[in-house]
Amino acid sequence: VQLSCNLINPNFFDLNMKQLISKRTIDKLSKLKATQILSHFHSKSSIPTSSLPPSTNWTKCRFFQIHNTPIPKFVSWSGKRFIHTDTATDTAEEMVSETEDDATMNDFLSRFVWIMRGKLMEVYPDFEKKTIDEMLLVIVSKVVSELEKGGFDQIVGGKSSLPSQDDDFSHDLWKTVWEVSNVVLEDMEKAKRKDKMKNFLQAEQVKEMCRFAGEVGIRGDMLREYRFKWAREKMEESEFYHSLERFKEEEQQGTEYGIGVVEHQSRAEDPKLVALPKRRGKINYKIYGLDLSDSKWSQVADKIHEAEKIICPQEPKKIDGKCKIITEKLLSSQEQDDYSPLIAEWVQLLQPSRVDWINLLDRLNNRNPSLYLKIAEHVLGEESFQTNIRDYSKLVDAHARDNRREDAERIIRKMSENGIVPDILTSTIMVHMYSKAGDLDRAKAAFESLRTQGFLPDMGVYNSMILAYVNAGDPKKGESLMKEMEVRDIKPSKKIYMALLRSFSQHGDANGAHRIATTMQFSGFQPTLESCMLLVEAFGKAGDPDQARQNFDYMIKLGHKPDDRCTAAMIAAYEKNNLLDKALNLLIELEKDGFEPGVATYSVLVDWLSKMQLIDEAEQLLDKIAEQGEAPPFKVHISLCDMYARANVEKKALQALGVLEAKQEQLEPEDFERIIWSLIAGGFVQDAQKFQGLMEARGFTVSEQLQVTLMASQTFLRRRPSVR
Repeated sequence: VQLSCNLINPNFFDLNMKQLISKRTIDKLSKLKATQILSHFHSKSSIPTSSLPPSTNWTKCRFFQIHNTPIPKFVSWSGKRFIHTDTATDTAEEMVSETEDDATMNDFLSRFVWIMRGKLMEVYPDFEKKTIDEMLLVIVSKVVSELEKGGFDQIVGGKSSLPSQDDDFSHDLWKTVWEVSNVVLEDMEKAKRKDKMKNFLQAEQVKEMCRFAGEVGIRGDMLREYRFKWAREKMEESEFYHSLERFKEEEQQGTEYGIGVVEHQSRAEDPKLVALPKRRGKINYKIYGLDLSDSKWSQVADKIHEAEKIICPQEPKKIDGKCKIITEKLLSSQEQDDYSPLIAEWVQLLQPSRVDWINLLDRLNNRNPSLYLKIAEHVLGEESFQTNIRDYSKLVDAHARDNRREDAERIIRKMSENGIVPDILTSTIMVHMYSKAGDLDRAKAAFESLRTQGFLPDMGVYNSMILAYVNAGDPKKGESLMKEMEVRDIKPSKKIYMALLRSFSQHGDANGAHRIATTMQFSGFQPTLESCMLLVEAFGKAGDPDQARQNFDYMIKLGHKPDDRCTAAMIAAYEKNNLLDKALNLLIELEKDGFEPGVATYSVLVDWLSKMQLIDEAEQLLDKIAEQGEAPPFKVHISLCDMYARANVEKKALQALGVLEAKQEQLEPEDFERIIWSLIAGGFVQDAQKFQGLMEARGFTVSEQLQVTLMASQTFLRRRPSVR
């Protein structure tokens, strides 16, 4: 009894509950209304395991077993008071409603007691469980009493004043009751919405939208998020329509029971109950969950329209009457005809757009390609054609493919005059054109313009520039470009490797040739017969017959059978160092394996024998070349001229000299000097002077030693008569 008196005494709770509840304003509770709170008791909600003890039902709790306190039954929640019904005239529907109300009340009180018990145990940790239960009984009894009297709106409605009819509880205790009640209602609402959400997740419309999303490629977490989003939207839509139906039912019930006009009007003034929510912003168009009213879809539509212009371009105008006659005259014109008046008249009659110009040029290209380029160049100046940089690049490419450099350069100059900077495509075409023409300087300029504009050259541009350097006799710069390609992870082709290897071999750069061959192997290109032959040739020209022989033997080890050209390269390596015995031993070994010397091998041997003035042996080899049905190579005539001139065999020397003069464009600077030296040695000074003039006419420079010797020979040596 003393405990009960202390519990009900306000001063007792003022001293203890102040430690439990803070003095902040309960804003969240103040927003709740009685009708909203009571509506929560209509639904059945499961108790979360995180907030409830493992008890079964409130009616079985020991509080009510001891005091036999019955649970009140509530039927109507709309009148802002709980109406107790305990009559025997309840219908079956009312009994079902009572059962649901009992379950809702049990759920609320069970949650309330569970949370309140924890708060009391925090404040009174030394109290026994029985004492805590008695304290809870008093609190719950008071709450139930307020529910029966209709004062629950003061408990959870957020009102600042205490119930006027009862001052048993302190102000802090009532605030704690308000807070716990609202927490319980929030938990019940969450549980209720969770159960409703489960039902809407299995709705047919939501499933249909998920199937569509899966068909368009949406999977995993994104599909899960979309499914919850669609289910939540369907639930909100359903709640909205249910609220309208409930409002309609309330209006009908109010009419039946004679609710006053004033009360009806006051309820109608509430916009949340009588009016639809006002729409704000633009209307949202949603198809399968996609919000098509977003601004991004307008951008997508614009892009679709632009794509349609490319896929389905505008049709050209119909040509008939006089315009058709002018068109036929244009199509049948010749290159030498003046087509400017026809074009001017055609423009005046048709008023063409770009589509009409393109149609005319296409027809002209099919009928007269040569005239097409001229008229296309003329059309570039027409305003209605709407010329762009791609039109210029097409003409430049067309002229470059046919090796018309002057025409291509004229188009490029027109671009510059009109303030159009060549783009990457035009610069690439220029690199290819100048590289193919052997104009290294202009090719380099076009290549550098690409870099200046910030464009990265592609593999084709690199290939053209490397070949340009190779053709100009500068393979080292080509090799540097190849390394630049490797840095950018652009793998050079085998053609580029072989071009560089061939150039290094021709120039006798054994180290450069070896580097290229090694890089080829690291890039996955296995040594071939040609690559091995070029290495042998490179080391032979560099004067290293031992390295040449090692590469020759390595080639045989790889399974490549030496051919005539490869054997000739190895013999030439021995010739440079006059190692005749090794050359003969090599030929003997190869003949044992079935090798038969060809024209290339015999040509090297003829050159070697001519230097040693072995005329008879050299002529025997010439007969062997003739037996194979082939004429002696051009280089053989240089060897014969050298041999016969030094041996003073005038007739044969001048005969070989005549062949060389007829094909002088094939002579290199070292070939000219060898011929001139042999003519001076044989006394053919006049012929030597003649070849000096031919050499200088080709742009080659005569060595200073040869010039001095030639001038001295005019004074001291006897001139041999020339045979004409």
